[in-house]
Amino acid sequence: MQATLRAEPAPNLTSLLDQVIRNESLTPVFQPVVDIQSGEVIGHEALIRGPVNTPLHMPGPLFQTAMGAGRLSELELLCRRLALQRFAELNPAGKLFINVNASLLGLPGHPQGLTREWLEELDIPQERIVIELSEEHPFDHSGITRAAVQHYREMGFWIAIDDLGSGYSGLRLWSELEPAYVKIDRHFVQGVDRDSVKREFVKSIINIGNSTGCRIVAEGIETQGELHTLQLLGVRYGQGFLLGKPEALPVAAGACRHIAMQPLDRTPGRQHTETASVLLRQAPAVALDDPIAAAAELLRQHPDLSVLPVLEDGQPVGVIRRNQLWELYSTPYGRALYDHKPVTRLLCTDFLAVDQTMPLEEVSRRLTGRDSQDLQQDILITQDGGYLGMGHLRDLLRSITELKIRSARQANPLTQLPGNVPVKDELDRLLEGTCDIHVAYIDLNNFKAYNDRYGYARGDQVIRQLGDMIDRHAGGPESFVGHIGGDDFVVIFRHALWREICERIVEVFEHSVSEFYNPEHLEAGGIHALDRQGKRQFHGLLSVSVGVVHPDPYRCSSSQEVAELAAGARKAAKGSLGPVYLSARRAL
Repeated sequence: MQATLRAEPAPNLTSLLDQVIRNESLTPVFQPVVDIQSGEVIGHEALIRGPVNTPLHMPGPLFQTAMGAGRLSELELLCRRLALQRFAELNPAGKLFINVNASLLGLPGHPQGLTREWLEELDIPQERIVIELSEEHPFDHSGITRAAVQHYREMGFWIAIDDLGSGYSGLRLWSELEPAYVKIDRHFVQGVDRDSVKREFVKSIINIGNSTGCRIVAEGIETQGELHTLQLLGVRYGQGFLLGKPEALPVAAGACRHIAMQPLDRTPGRQHTETASVLLRQAPAVALDDPIAAAAELLRQHPDLSVLPVLEDGQPVGVIRRNQLWELYSTPYGRALYDHKPVTRLLCTDFLAVDQTMPLEEVSRRLTGRDSQDLQQDILITQDGGYLGMGHLRDLLRSITELKIRSARQANPLTQLPGNVPVKDELDRLLEGTCDIHVAYIDLNNFKAYNDRYGYARGDQVIRQLGDMIDRHAGGPESFVGHIGGDDFVVIFRHALWREICERIVEVFEHSVSEFYNPEHLEAGGIHALDRQGKRQFHGLLSVSVGVVHPDPYRCSSSQEVAELAAGARKAAKGSLGPVYLSARRAL
């Protein structure tokens, strides 16, 4: 959409646009922005719809007509005001993402400061608003637009870049604006599960986001394959029809929890890691139609609670926060005015609820990863969606500390990765659950010769670096990385990207191998050293080989059987069939 190339709209569309603006015949709709790792809804993007059964119902024709008529600024501000008013009425959990046309910022005649005025009138904190600037629109790099964006930031708004990769100079925009959010254009999301180039693009954006502290949002998620691949790649936030279509009513905070990743047990030495059930303690709750006075009495009786769950049909739909309730009661006539009002007047839908079977490490990750101003002290614990009780942050921290100490005792001392016992336990657990897994056995070629020539200290350095590479590329919520001794590593994959990841590890190590050798050995392509028979032989440079087995969980019942299957795959990987070799699926 080019602001400088304006086509005159048809007279009937201009007349219809005039009626729409004059009568404010626009309907705000809200599409959820979801933490695709936890399933929590962290906010909504405000979109707009014109009158139904008219050519201006969808936003494309609506805004194109406004541009042609020279009324783009007027229409955008109207849409923004209506969206903010509806957001204030509904008060859903999380943030509101509102679109701002970058080409309008700083232009003469475009009103300034209205957004802040509306927020003050509607009592919406600025920190709940995310200003989205689309890369699709021309961006003024001379300084006018940058100054306007900086003004938004100084007022307390979050900044987002929308449609990264759709055109213009997205990376330059990223570096200049330092946004809190970057949305990847849907082109790179659609079919990402089938396109390795798109996956590499997404990986690079994630890496930049991690290094700059920027939150990455994938737009246009429409299939389970796309969602699963993005989860495995480490994308934190997502948006798309699979997660929720634009609707007049925002979705509840927990509406997408069913899409959350189910992590493998990564706790060394534990066949079944401790779960949220160890935190469980009985705690009262109120029903959705209970009066505020009932909530106040329960909080008075339980001074240790910072929140009180609100239930509908036995399931948590929100919480009453102690500090907000007492603040309400501290106002003149507060108790008299609100005692008999329903608790919905104070309902907060920004809360954390976890199933009692969730591993503690995942509970901790979801708690600390929440996009919230306050760290929640109380955690709601459920069973199949029904309320059981609560756990406290203090107890979670204590249990996590105990797990870490236990993990350290059974970790490999060189790399701190899980050792033999936890790898065996994890394999046995997954086979018992008949999970479809690929098990990769990774080791180094020519390592003994290197160790003899350069010494154990240099050899340990190589092993540590290889362990870091494997954990960095293969580690994730659906994989388990272990170090079973020497230069031998194991990765258990529960997803379809195992081959791509293994090949990447081989490639990355090959590119870094030069730093392990002296120049003369690099030039020679290897070193002379004694082999296992005591004969002096030439040995090539270090390289990685990977033997992969795909055990049949219905016939292969133990980790020992998997290890026996792996022997042939490891031998083949070291021969001409390598460096990544998958044995035929079979059982002993």
